[in-house]
Amino acid sequence: MENDNYLVVYLGILLVLLSLAAFFVIRQVWVTRRVEVTLSDLQAKLTNQKGSAVEYYELGSILLDKKLYVQASVYLKKALKELSDEEEENAVLVHNALGYAYFAQDQFDLAIRQYNEALKISPGYVTALNNLAHSYERKQLMPQALETYEKSLVAEPKNETAKRRAESLRKRLA
Repeated sequence: MENDNYLVVYLGILLVLLSLAAFFVIRQVWVTRRVEVTLSDLQAKLTNQKGSAVEYYELGSILLDKKLYVQASVYLKKALKELSDEEEENAVLVHNALGYAYFAQDQFDLAIRQYNEALKISPGYVTALNNLAHSYERKQLMPQALETYEKSLVAEPKNETAKRRAESLRKRLA
């Protein structure tokens, strides 16, 4: 009788675990499917007609997530061309994303240029500051990287990435 109780408990636990696993698998399939449909729709639309800056940016962002950096940079450049002067905040995001696409292709000079463009528009944009500093690190420009991480810490004192990297660079440069 006691063994039957253990068997029921074990089966119940197994059923709960399998249900949770099924939920997360189905959820991931649904999210992936939604992204793929968006990607397909945007590519079809932008192949046949001119799109808006937001559409080019969205497609570029999806391609960045898929690690298709060359294709992403093409669409992000188109997004920059389509931006109006009133869309400065969006320009910051596009410059940062384009910088990331270049960085991922090991084109650090182009990435640095894009991050600097983003910072001209929004000097306190911490993500661009961190990305710029990381680009400087990859180019072995450690003093500039440290200076940029310190600017990032001024803008956001609780920035863990900048704290950790700045401390590491201080030790290296000392």
